Amino acid sequence: MYYGAKTAATSLFISQYGIKERDNVFTIQDLEKEKTTEANLLQYLTGKIASFKQSREYRLAMDYTTYYDGENIDINRYEKVIYDTMGKAHVDMWTANHKLASHFFTRVVDQDVSYLLGNGINFKNESTKDKLGGAEFDFRVQDVVREAEITGKAYGFWNDGELQMYKFTEFVPFYDEITGVLSAGIYFYQLSAETPLVGYFFERDGYSRFIVPKNSDAYFDKKKRGYMRVAETSPAFGIENVKYDNYSVLPIVEFYWNGNGKSEMTGKRNTINALDLSESQMVNNVDEGNLIYWVLTNYGGMDDIDLVKFKEHMKTIGVAEVNGENASATAHTIEAPFEGNQVTVDMLYKKLYTDFCGFDSTAVSASNQTATAIQATYVPLDLKADKIERYVTKFILQIMKLADITDDEPTYTRNKLINQLEEIQKLATAAPWTGDEYTTRKILTVLGDIDVFEEIQKAKMADDFQRIDTEQPEE
Repeated sequence: MYYGAKTAATSLFISQYGIKERDNVFTIQDLEKEKTTEANLLQYLTGKIASFKQSREYRLAMDYTTYYDGENIDINRYEKVIYDTMGKAHVDMWTANHKLASHFFTRVVDQDVSYLLGNGINFKNESTKDKLGGAEFDFRVQDVVREAEITGKAYGFWNDGELQMYKFTEFVPFYDEITGVLSAGIYFYQLSAETPLVGYFFERDGYSRFIVPKNSDAYFDKKKRGYMRVAETSPAFGIENVKYDNYSVLPIVEFYWNGNGKSEMTGKRNTINALDLSESQMVNNVDEGNLIYWVLTNYGGMDDIDLVKFKEHMKTIGVAEVNGENASATAHTIEAPFEGNQVTVDMLYKKLYTDFCGFDSTAVSASNQTATAIQATYVPLDLKADKIERYVTKFILQIMKLADITDDEPTYTRNKLINQLEEIQKLATAAPWTGDEYTTRKILTVLGDIDVFEEIQKAKMADDFQRIDTEQPEE
């Protein structure tokens, strides 16, 4: 029974986090075989970094990061071509070729993270947030979730009381080939091609740092030490000694977007490209002067390139020289298909909001929208957030376990657009049954002032005490 249960759990873990689907899987078993000498280990680690950077997953992650940064790399690579009389292609340097990026992916990612985590992470015990790092913990969790939505995966390193985020593109994981558990890893960075590559090698029993100079061999500049700093003190001398201890597991927690490690961009890249192409074409049509075209008579011998040059010359100079008997150049115009293009753009925007399960604020732009109508527009985003919240909670609970916190769990207040007056009236009506503290907290959340809850509660208690004191009968 034990081995059967363990095998099933391991299979679920590997399937859930997509380890089998990776094109480059590095294992702790192979790593251990390379520890014969320090030089051999360094060669192995640097080789795995190079192999990781050549993987399909890494290239996709870099592409999706570029999309999030506001650039459409597919559109930027696209060039118009024209052909001469010999059938040879040439880059079209004359007609308009604007390349617009919609930033749609950026807005969706920021909306998702803000919706679920924008109001911070809540705990039952006030001391829990302090142990995890306070507001900085909220920011780091947001960073982890944002990075995972962009690239599919991110890592949280519990660095002796502080959560740090490692991007998918800067961390090489090593798994146990039997259990599928993350057992080691390399965090690396390089400021430029001219500077050394710096790597941190994480193992269960500590971490070390190595340097890879541009034109020389790699070397460890910081030997392995534990993760937790422990100070030995005495009443007479204070701190007498500092040593380093380790956790029972590797203090690095993986976060997989959607539980499968696939970017939110997966399956939607072509739709975003279609949107950007459609908007670019609309601008190109305007730049082309309402689609002016020319009919040339008795201009034999001109190939496509000559014709394009003639058109560009007319746009620049506005005058054409006509030579030869019966030769003529006649201009014709047609209106740009603006309405057709706009219908296409609107359709693509709607499809993207549907595919991304996003919240379209234009659907609730009227000032008199009821709370029910507003709530209905949030249904797709709520369904998506419900799914992601489960994985965020799992991630936070693993971090809390590393911080030795086992008697609490996170909750979230979603960042919604609401009809404030209607929502406050509902809360006030329910106050006799929900209690003063709950009602105050919820009303402050609606107003966006939840950070002053403690001050308001203290002020209310002071007023209550003062009222009780003044109501006491005189002796």
